[in-house]
Amino acid sequence: MSQENPNTEKLQKVLARLGIASRRASEVMISEGRIQVNGVEATLGQRIDPTSDHVDVDGVRISIKPDLVYYLLYKPINVISTASDPQGRKTVLDLLPEEPRVFPVGRLDRESEGLLLVTNDGEMTHRLTHPSFGVPKEYFATVSGNVSRYALRELREGVELEDGITAPAKVSQVENGLLRIVIHEGRNRQIRRMCAKVGYPVQRLIRTRIGPLADRKLSAGEWRELTVKEIRNLERVIASNASDK
Repeated sequence: MSQENPNTEKLQKVLARLGIASRRASEVMISEGRIQVNGVEATLGQRIDPTSDHVDVDGVRISIKPDLVYYLLYKPINVISTASDPQGRKTVLDLLPEEPRVFPVGRLDRESEGLLLVTNDGEMTHRLTHPSFGVPKEYFATVSGNVSRYALRELREGVELEDGITAPAKVSQVENGLLRIVIHEGRNRQIRRMCAKVGYPVQRLIRTRIGPLADRKLSAGEWRELTVKEIRNLERVIASNASDK
């Protein structure tokens, strides 16, 4: 006689715990065919294993593993966006709780500052950093002098770098010498290289948004946990960008 998996929970209980909907509302969603488990339409009363099963709500993959954490950190300058540094420099993990073990999603170079997502959700990390998902990231770049219309057009249409031409970007000059740039790629030091190539080296670079995530109240070195709503919004953006490919 096989033993029941001790890790399983009723699907509607998991959905309620994650803030998707109340247990009753979750049951309605299940009966309407809006929930899938491992690619198969869920059934009322179904039990799932949050440690191994995959759940989609209205076509959006949601994170259900227990003990997942999501931190939004304002990375200061001169802090490294890695889990460890062989040169002994300060890393973003030095600013966060020691447990559970987390990892930065993507990178901000040492001289840059701004928002960085840090989590132990490996699946979300993969989806956010993989080029095919193209989650937009917004930056404000301070450069020297008024940027010419020709340079702005180059930045928008694509700049030829040593690793290939950049994808089209949203670029506007907020004021003299201050650019707002939104890109979907994640190449190393991309914004700095783009601006330098068109003749306007970056003096200060701040990331202000990652997909739907933004927070003007965070100061350098400060962090907070994402809200349930922010996690769900992020998952929706990832799913939407993937479906557009």
